[in-house]
Amino acid sequence: MRHSPEALTAFAEAATLGSFSAAARKLGKSQSTVSSAIANLEIDLGITLFDRSSRKPALTENGRVMLGKVQEILAASDRLDRAAGQLGGGMEPKLSVVWSDTYQSDRFEEMLLAFEQRFPDLEFECLIAEHGDLVSLVQTGRAHIGVVAAQNAYPPDIGSATIAEQSEITLFVATAHPLAGMKDITPELLAGFRELRLDTYIEGEQGAQGLPQSRRAWSAPSYLMLMEMAVLGFGWAAIPRWMVTRFATGKLSELDARGWPRRVPVDAVWSRQRSLGRAGTWLLQEMLAPAGPGNPSAIPGGM
Repeated sequence: MRHSPEALTAFAEAATLGSFSAAARKLGKSQSTVSSAIANLEIDLGITLFDRSSRKPALTENGRVMLGKVQEILAASDRLDRAAGQLGGGMEPKLSVVWSDTYQSDRFEEMLLAFEQRFPDLEFECLIAEHGDLVSLVQTGRAHIGVVAAQNAYPPDIGSATIAEQSEITLFVATAHPLAGMKDITPELLAGFRELRLDTYIEGEQGAQGLPQSRRAWSAPSYLMLMEMAVLGFGWAAIPRWMVTRFATGKLSELDARGWPRRVPVDAVWSRQRSLGRAGTWLLQEMLAPAGPGNPSAIPGGM
């Protein structure tokens, strides 16, 4: 920086407080030191910042313009100092979390608000994926943490812990679909209509388990796309209830089908090959906190 931080700070304080002496008291310096710093800044800039013709110096028009610029520079300097302190203290420069749409928590918004207050300058990225696609993003380091519908087994390099909140998935169709309003729908009856099936890139089709798969199935890589297809009347789909409640109320009907709805446990996953930083460790502990005190001890790179 060509202009000293001390001079910029002295100018900003004097302008805000209205006098050189008040700025000197706040900064713990002599008034002559503050006056000299501001005078040298005026020389460097080639403009007059204060009108000294009266007993109390007043900002000139140029001074008012420069005050806003100086405040921007000082704010940027503060952000730089905080970022350096975070990185030096084990803070990751960016945190990426990949979520499954099966995850829904009453604490989610509260948790993100607390996260933002605790790590205001951290870059935070949210991704959406399902099943094997999600686990692969964590394996490759594209995401630091994943939240996924619980799997029977994970690769050896993936750590996991179950989150207390479970998701509820059930079958939905458009309100005008022939299945809407039917009672005690059997798997055989469902098989006669088009299924809208989750299809991940890695694991392939994830049809509704325990049901005969329709030969006329359509597939999509996300629950949101399945829900949109269902709203358009293209078939029936197994969709997380929270998503329909929030985005498709009045557009979809829940099917009275045997064995549905189903509760789906949800896991948090991370890579055992990469330690989490301070922010990732905190967020993972918050997600697992309701499950009991034993879970956080399994988190790598804990604080």
